[in-house]
Amino acid sequence: MNKFQKEYIFRINRVIDYIENHLDEELSLIKLSDIANFSPFHFHRIFSAFMGETLNDFIKRVRIEKAAILLINEPEKPILEIAEYCGYNSFSVFCRNFKDRFKVSATAFRLEDDKNSKNRQTDSKTGQSSLISNDYVCDINSQQKWRLTMKKNIEIIDMPEMNVIYCRHIGQFDKIGQAYEKLFRWAAPRGLLQFPETKALTYYHDDPKVTRMEKIRQSACLTINKDVKTEGEIGKMQIPGGKYFVGHFEISQHEFKSAWDSVCIWLSESGYQPADACPYEIYHNNHEEHPEKKFIVDICLPVKAL
Repeated sequence: MNKFQKEYIFRINRVIDYIENHLDEELSLIKLSDIANFSPFHFHRIFSAFMGETLNDFIKRVRIEKAAILLINEPEKPILEIAEYCGYNSFSVFCRNFKDRFKVSATAFRLEDDKNSKNRQTDSKTGQSSLISNDYVCDINSQQKWRLTMKKNIEIIDMPEMNVIYCRHIGQFDKIGQAYEKLFRWAAPRGLLQFPETKALTYYHDDPKVTRMEKIRQSACLTINKDVKTEGEIGKMQIPGGKYFVGHFEISQHEFKSAWDSVCIWLSESGYQPADACPYEIYHNNHEEHPEKKFIVDICLPVKAL
C-alpha cells in the first residue's frame, strides 16, 4: 500500500467516525465529502471502491443496525423514539428499511429478543445453554466455571475518557492481530509505546447480533497522553468515559468467548443494562511473555441502571 492509498483510507475513516457520532443528523453527500476533502462526485465512487458498499447503503445499514441494538438493549424505549434517534424523519421509511434488513418488523424483532432473553434466563438457572450463534461477541451461555468465579472479578466503576490512536479492522474477530501489527509498527518509531502506561485495547463498533460478520468493525487501539498527528490507516478518537461493568480475567486465547458469556450472564442478574456506547477490552500484558501464554484483560461494557 503506497502513501496515496493510505491517505485515502485516512480520509474515509474520518468520515466513518463522523457518521457513527452523528447518526441523528442529516448526513448528506455534500457534508461528508467535505469532511473527506474530496469532491462529492469522486468521494461517492471512492467510498464504494474501498468499503464495498455505497455511502448511502453504509449509512442506511449503520442506522438500522443501531436501531436494532437499541430495541434489544432498551426494551422500554418507544420504537418511534428509537427511529428518530437513529436519524429517521419518516417512521414509515424506518419500518420499511427495518423489515428489508431483518425480514421482520421492529415490534416482532423486539418481541423475539424478549422471548429469547426469557429463555436464556431460564437456561441460566437450570445450567442449560441456550442456542445462540457462536459468532456473537456476547452470547449468553451458562458456564459454571465462569459463574462461580465472576463475583470476585467484577465491579461497576466510572471509567475515564481515553484518547487513543487506532487501526481499524473489518471482519472476523480473530484477524484483528493484523491491525495491531500495523498500529505497533507505526507507533514504535514515534515513541508512543510507553508500557505499562500505554494500554492496548480493542474497541467494538458493531454488535454481531445485528451486523453480518464480514461487516463487523473493530479498532485496534493504543492509549495516548498527548496530541498525535495521525495518517493513513492510523486514526485517532476519544473513547467516552462513564459507568462501566468491568470484568477482570486471566485467560487463554480460546477462553475469550467464555469470559464474554459470563459477563453477559452476570449483567442480566445485576440490575444494570447496556448503555448506548460501545464495549471494549483492555489488555494489561504481553501474552507471549506470560508463562501460560494467557491474556490479562478487562472486559468493559458501558451500563446504566435498569
